[in-house]
Amino acid sequence: MSESTTRQLWLLALANFVIGMGAFVVVGVLSPVAQAFGVTRPEAGALMSVYAAVYAIASPLLVAATGRLDRRLLLMLGLALFGLGALAAALSPSFTLLLGARALMALGGGLVTPVAASIGVALAGAGQQGRALAIVFGGLTLAQVLGVPAGAWLGYAFGWPAAFAVVAALSLLGLLAIALALPAGIAVPVASLASLGAVLRSGRLMLAIAFTALFIGALYVCYTFLAPLLETLYGLSRDGVTGMLLLFGLGAVVGNAVGGRLTDRIGPHRTLVLLCLAQSLLMPALTLPTWPVAVVGALIAVWSVFGWSFMVPQQARLAALDPPRLPVLFALNASAIYVGATLGSSVGGAVLKALGLHALGLFGAILALLGLASLAFRR
Repeated sequence: MSESTTRQLWLLALANFVIGMGAFVVVGVLSPVAQAFGVTRPEAGALMSVYAAVYAIASPLLVAATGRLDRRLLLMLGLALFGLGALAAALSPSFTLLLGARALMALGGGLVTPVAASIGVALAGAGQQGRALAIVFGGLTLAQVLGVPAGAWLGYAFGWPAAFAVVAALSLLGLLAIALALPAGIAVPVASLASLGAVLRSGRLMLAIAFTALFIGALYVCYTFLAPLLETLYGLSRDGVTGMLLLFGLGAVVGNAVGGRLTDRIGPHRTLVLLCLAQSLLMPALTLPTWPVAVVGALIAVWSVFGWSFMVPQQARLAALDPPRLPVLFALNASAIYVGATLGSSVGGAVLKALGLHALGLFGAILALLGLASLAFRR
C-alpha cells in the first residue's frame, strides 16, 4: 500500500473519528443531560435511540440515492450536516429540540461512515482490504479512546453543551481536511435504489447484516448505561467515569487490531463465533456481581476488546458476499450498527426500569447468543 494511499485512509479515519465522537458522546453525558432537562436516565437514553433510528432508516436510502455523486463531495456534505446538528444540539433550550438536533446529526453520519468504508476498499490493493478497513474504522475506535471520555469530562466540568460544541468544531476541521487533501473522482461501485432493493430482497445478505444488529445490540444493553452503573454501584463521579470510558476506548483500539489479526488467521466466521461466546460470558460477569473498582476496570477493558474486534471480520465477510453491491452492503451494515444501538439501549432501559442495573449483562448475553445463532443458521 503506497504512502499516499495510507494518508488518504487516515483522512477517512479522521472523518469516522468525528462521527464516532458525536454519535456516542451522549453515553458520557447522559446524567448531566438528564439533570439539566429534568428527565430520567432511561428517558435521556432516547438521545441514542433517536440518533440510531434515524441513521438506520436514512443511511442506506441516502447512499443509494446519491450513488452517482462524487464521493469527496458526499463526505463533505455529510460532515457539514453532522456539524450543524452538533451545533444545534449545543444550543438546544429543550430536550425535544435536542432530540431533533440528534436526528440531523444522524443524517450526516449516515452519509460519512459507509461512504468512507467504500472509498477505503476502493483505494486498497488486492489482499489489503482488511488493513484498509482497520485504518478507516480505527477512527471510530479512537473516538472511543479520546472522544467519548473527553466529551464526558467536558460535560461534567463545563456542562453538556460543551461536548457538542467541540463535536461541531471537529466536524468543520474534518470537512476542511477532506476538501484539501482527498482527491475527487475516486472510483467506487455505483450504488442505486435498484441495488438497495436487490439486497433487501436477499435473505442471505440480510441475515448476514442482521448479525451486526444483534451483536451491537448486545453491547449497547450495557454500554448505554455504563456511566449510571459506575455512578450508582461504585460511587464514581466525573474523573472516575471518564477514566473507565478511557479504558473502554483503549480496549476498542486493541480490539480493532485483534479483529484484523484473527480474521487473517482463522477467518471472519470463526472470529465472529469466538466474539459472541466471549460477550455472552463477559457481560454477566461485569454487571451481576459487585467487584472492586480495579477488577471492574479490567473487565471493562477486556469486554471492549472482544466487543470492538467484530468490525473488521464482519466487514470482510460482507465484502466477500457481493462485491458489486459493496456500497449498499456497507450502508446497510452501518445502519445495522444503529439498529443494534437502538435495540440495545431500548432493552437496557426496560431492564433498568424493571430489574435494575445488575440484570443488564444477562440480557446483553441473550442478544449475543442470538447473534451466534444467526451465524450457525447461515452456515
